[in-house]
Amino acid sequence: MTFTLSTSLPFDHIDKPQEWGTMQALHEIAKAVEAAGFYAGTVTDHPVPSSRWLDNGGHYAQDPFVMLSMLGAATTTLRLQTNILVLPYRNPFITARAVSSLDHFTGGRVILGLGAGYMKAEYKALGVDFDSRNDIMDEYMKAMKLAWTGEDFTFEGNGYTALGNRVLPTPAQMPHPPLLVGGNSKRALRRAVELGDAWHPFFVPKAITDTARTANLEGDDDILAAIAYMAEHCVKVGREVPPKVIASSTYSVKAGWNAQEALDHFANLKSLGVDGSGATIYTETRAEYLEQAQKFGEEVITKIDF
Repeated sequence: MTFTLSTSLPFDHIDKPQEWGTMQALHEIAKAVEAAGFYAGTVTDHPVPSSRWLDNGGHYAQDPFVMLSMLGAATTTLRLQTNILVLPYRNPFITARAVSSLDHFTGGRVILGLGAGYMKAEYKALGVDFDSRNDIMDEYMKAMKLAWTGEDFTFEGNGYTALGNRVLPTPAQMPHPPLLVGGNSKRALRRAVELGDAWHPFFVPKAITDTARTANLEGDDDILAAIAYMAEHCVKVGREVPPKVIASSTYSVKAGWNAQEALDHFANLKSLGVDGSGATIYTETRAEYLEQAQKFGEEVITKIDF
C-alpha cells in the first residue's frame, strides 16, 4: 500500500449548524472527501468536555460511532476512523460491540485510533480514574481482542468479569480492524509494539503537548528516535514486523496552501519511515470546503506515488 492520507472531518464545528451540522452537510462532505481520494475520514471523541477547556480553545465532538455509522452509509470505499477514541471511557465490550457492528455492516472499513486521553474533568464526569488510564488502556485492548474472536471467552477485568460470553458477528476484518495506538510517550510506543498494528503519533510542539499530557514530538529527530525505540522494543518482545507509523493530521489546508509544499511535506514523512498522515481542511463555508477537498485531491492525492 502506498502512503495513505486521512482527513479530519468538520462536524465538530457547532457555531454554524447549517454549514456543518445537518444530514445534507454530512452527505456532501462524505462524498467529497471520498471522491477526492482520501483514504479515511476521521472523527474525534469528547463525550462530555469541560466548559473551562472549551472556553480556552477546546472543541466539541460528536459521538464517534454515530458519526462513523452515518459516514459509512453515505460512502462505499472511505475508511471510517476514530482519531482518537479515548478507550478508558467505555466498558471494553461495549466498544467491541460497536466496532464489530460498524465494521461488519460497512464491509470492513473501520480503523480504530485509540488513546488514553488527557482531560481530567472528562474522566471525572464519566466516573473513570484518571491516574489509572494507562493500565485501563492496556487491559481494555486485551479484552476487546478476546471479544472479537467470535468464540466464547472469559476475562477478569478491573471491576467487571466475563464468565463465558460471546460477541457475534465478528468484525469483517479479521482478527479485528487496524488498531492505531495514539500517544507520544514511551509507554504508548511500547503499547503500539505489544498490542497495536500501528503507532498513531501526534506531531505537535511542546506548548500543546503540555496541555495534552503527552511527550512533545515536533522534529524529524524526534520521529526517528521514536521509531528506533519501537524497533528496539520489538526485539525485546519478539515482534518481527514493527508497527506501521500512521500520523494524525500533519498538514493544514488553509487559504494560500501550496500543493508542492504539501507533497514535499508528505514525502519527507515517508522518508523518515512514516506510512500515512492526514490533512485537515479549514474553510468558513461548506461550499468552500467541497471546493478545497476537490482541489487537494487533484493537486496532491493524485500526485502521491510513494
